[in-house]
Amino acid sequence: MSLLVVGTVAFDTIETPFGKADMAIGGSGTYISLSASYFTDKINLVSIIGNDFPQEELNLMQSKGINTSGIEQIKDMKSFYWHGKYHFDMNTRDSLVTDLNVLAVFNPNIPQNFKNADYLCLGNIDPTIQMSIINQVDKPNLIMCDTMNFWIETKNKELIETLKKVDILLINDSEARELTNEYNLVTAARKIFTMGPKIVVIKKGENGALLFHGDSIFFAPAYPLEKVFDPTGAGDTFAGGFMGWIAKTNDFSTENVKLAMIYGSAMASLVVEDFSINKLRNLTENIISERFDKFKGLVSF
Repeated sequence: MSLLVVGTVAFDTIETPFGKADMAIGGSGTYISLSASYFTDKINLVSIIGNDFPQEELNLMQSKGINTSGIEQIKDMKSFYWHGKYHFDMNTRDSLVTDLNVLAVFNPNIPQNFKNADYLCLGNIDPTIQMSIINQVDKPNLIMCDTMNFWIETKNKELIETLKKVDILLINDSEARELTNEYNLVTAARKIFTMGPKIVVIKKGENGALLFHGDSIFFAPAYPLEKVFDPTGAGDTFAGGFMGWIAKTNDFSTENVKLAMIYGSAMASLVVEDFSINKLRNLTENIISERFDKFKGLVSF
């Protein structure tokens, strides 16, 4: 089954207590697509880059079965750039530089051969753009979208309208509380159901993630790593693993969505072991299976 991914392809400079990576490859579209590529080879990516984005990184995506023909390149502008510094607990960070560059003019026109995607994964971008994309595609089996506090605060009305068209909302705990004005996450998830999504995934950082699907509640733990080098793309990598598994199996029953949660968590736990997308470059099926089995051990008793 085909998966359409729309998100950023960008540069990040990351500082953590374990080191620094300058001008590393980042962006929600990058992490989602690469993570999903380990489960399905029918991935179409829509994004925007500047004249500074290296061709070899596009070649990497293509080698993973990702169709990059939907990436627009603007020759006289630079790619989106973010510079962040993480605190010692890695749960908080400071944004030092955010240069929108080409993202300021991002207004995607979905290619005709992408419009019949079976699944759609919308990265954390302007909800107005998310709605525009939804309106351009044929009816996918499932639509997942991510969002953040910035959109909740500055484009709340547009976000609420977009959520009416969305099947799965991926959101962290503080964002869920802000969106719903509810402190209790169970109550918050139930309120989000009334906004449109049928499935709610609430990320809790190093404390795992909660899945709400109908009357079912499922908890996926975070894998206890000795060192987390770079958590920047963990949420997007989770989304890629989640939607990659769904696209592979074409099954969105509660039990299979639980499996998607564990595969997404496994992929996220792998990517944070190195900076940028380094861990996603050369993963093997055995490595993913071993991490999946370790997650099974965490939730069995």
